[in-house]
Amino acid sequence: MKKFRSGVALAATATFALTLAACSGGDSDDSSADPGSGDDAMGTTLTVWAWDPAFNIYAMEEAAKVYQQDHPDFVLDIQETTWEDLQPTLTTLAQSQEFGELPDIFLMQNNAFQKNVINYPDLFTDITDSGVDFSQFPEGVTAYSTIDGANFGVPFDSGTAINAMRTDILEEAGYSLDDFTDVSWDEFIELGKDVLDKTGKPMLSGIAGEPDTILMMLQSAGQSLFDAEGNPTITDNEALEEAIAVYAEMVESGIYLEVNSWDEYIGSIVNGNVVSTINGVWISGSIQTAEDQAGMWGVTNLPAVDVSGATHYSANGGSSWAISSNADVALAADFLASTFAGSTDFYDTILPSAGAVANWLPAGESDVYAEPQEFFGGQPIYADVIEFSAGVPANNTGAYYYEARDAVGVAITQIMGGADPATALGEAQSTVEFAMG
Repeated sequence: MKKFRSGVALAATATFALTLAACSGGDSDDSSADPGSGDDAMGTTLTVWAWDPAFNIYAMEEAAKVYQQDHPDFVLDIQETTWEDLQPTLTTLAQSQEFGELPDIFLMQNNAFQKNVINYPDLFTDITDSGVDFSQFPEGVTAYSTIDGANFGVPFDSGTAINAMRTDILEEAGYSLDDFTDVSWDEFIELGKDVLDKTGKPMLSGIAGEPDTILMMLQSAGQSLFDAEGNPTITDNEALEEAIAVYAEMVESGIYLEVNSWDEYIGSIVNGNVVSTINGVWISGSIQTAEDQAGMWGVTNLPAVDVSGATHYSANGGSSWAISSNADVALAADFLASTFAGSTDFYDTILPSAGAVANWLPAGESDVYAEPQEFFGGQPIYADVIEFSAGVPANNTGAYYYEARDAVGVAITQIMGGADPATALGEAQSTVEFAMG
């Protein structure tokens, strides 16, 4: 899934092979081998840190099977590590310089990638020349793990945003999915008001005080909370101001339902309390738990913000694989290049079982991605999402993304409570500048 939420504890350790390898970067004598330097520089064992057995770890297990077809001696030791544990562990190892305790590969949330590379560069390996063809991933995704022009991550699960809609409720109001495709947010709001009037159901829902919807609007316009140099741009940010204005109008008009928790948010979707949800494509897994709604859903792109450079595409969440400074770099790079950045068969396997939509664009050419999805009314939604992902604008998340996200969340709460927007955003800007200083 990919937006890993706090409070989820996964304590067990999952291991793919019977032979366990120490976290010393496999069994190669040359852990500093150049990426792509050939089989003669490679060992046979890799250690991986990742969370979520049903998604990330499952994908790694299937990648190992694909790689073993040409490398039968290959062993992958997957050690389940929650994000809440992984981040502080990386920080501790960086500060203590205990790089020998790092695995070969570890998973990193996209929005945390730049901060970690900038703050702890000694933990990572530059994989720009590793043999991975980064041009086969959307620029908006590779940007998360690109620092000063160098690549440090191989994108995995797609955070590409979708507008998933209850087509039966739209039909009740006299509309179809096409009426909500390629629209502006102003058009979406007017349509939403009519749907609310005719059905009594709001269009969207979200957790009060969390700025996910607004940040998706922001990225769809190619904008961020930071400029290209990493300076905060919370004030005097036209796209952010427009996104907040749209959000406020939706809440005030009743077409956006604010809830208090993640469980309430999911409940509002699967219980039919709202007409649609806009989020990363990983939300489709939660939607499909409402088995009685099979055939009643469809997927389209996002409304566009009324600013220059706006698109109908964005992202929320997602993760990428990093190769550590302690890795058997040649083996780790070859493994990732051959699987997550090179195997259609691999993505064909994990898509139906885990709903893991690829960021690797060639996967979208597969017949599996083109298959009609019964739950979504026969729409080949995964092929559509691959097309959406190619249009997601790149933006700079900055090293202090989460600090800025939290500060903007506070500002939005204040604005919705009647505070002056400029004052609230100014306070958010000061909060981030203080954290950075």
